[in-house]
Amino acid sequence: MAIAIPPKAYQWPNDAHLALSIVINVEEGAEANIQDGDKYPEPVDEMGIALKHSVRSLINESNYQYGLNRGAPRVLRLLDQQQITATFTACALALERAPALTRQIVALGHEITSHGYRWAHQFNMTEEEERAYIVKARDSILASTGQAPAGWLSRYLTTMNTRRLLIEEGFMYHMDDLSDDQPFWDHDQGRPIVVMPYQMDNNDMKMWAEPSYTPDQWLKYAIDNLDWALGEGRHTVNMMSLGVHLRIIGRPGRIWALEKFLAYAKQRSQEPHGPWITTRKAIAEHFAQHVPFSL
Repeated sequence: MAIAIPPKAYQWPNDAHLALSIVINVEEGAEANIQDGDKYPEPVDEMGIALKHSVRSLINESNYQYGLNRGAPRVLRLLDQQQITATFTACALALERAPALTRQIVALGHEITSHGYRWAHQFNMTEEEERAYIVKARDSILASTGQAPAGWLSRYLTTMNTRRLLIEEGFMYHMDDLSDDQPFWDHDQGRPIVVMPYQMDNNDMKMWAEPSYTPDQWLKYAIDNLDWALGEGRHTVNMMSLGVHLRIIGRPGRIWALEKFLAYAKQRSQEPHGPWITTRKAIAEHFAQHVPFSL
């Protein structure tokens, strides 16, 4: 017996069968550092070595600096070659400390959305502390880029107040969700926000967290994801995100995998019903326009 498939609730532009967003995380300079008042230096590094002493980890600081010095130019060059507009989820402090990179991202027309002010344990904050943290990040990004961020992606776990505070502080969409492959509405007492689910399974962080996970495996997984979601998009609304980090994907031994994925995605975007490659904000705006919020 055949399963009846209901019609899609809405279509992506040009009847694309998939909305694809490339998400570039800009975190370098916002990681834990005792110079910024943290008790310990940043434990997340290429080797997985965590120092439990109140001393600067100069080697890991240089590891993050690599993302700015060499990773960022490589990633921006690939996006420019394929004429792809990405969403840069940025820690506000990272943008403050890398003004030349910030200006370049803005000049190239990419979206910059908020990844918090710096790496702080948001889940431990009181409501007042969390609101101040959100406002500080928003206002800093506005000052650095000339435009307030439309969205938010937390660095660490959220609180029960996070989404409500984002609504109250004027954010359009929230990315701290893994529950679906398409946008949906949430609200607080009738005040809506678009939830833009994120795909952690596509994230290049897996190549740091698991040393045996290779760029070849990451590339195959990303392409398989795109192909499946695109095919399934004939009868359901699908969205895909590919999250990468300057200091991770920007290495010579990994950047080629991003190059191949972007080229493949761009090639498929030229096909009838091929993926719509765009920013998170554009996806959220299209969804909100075609699926009006209602209680």
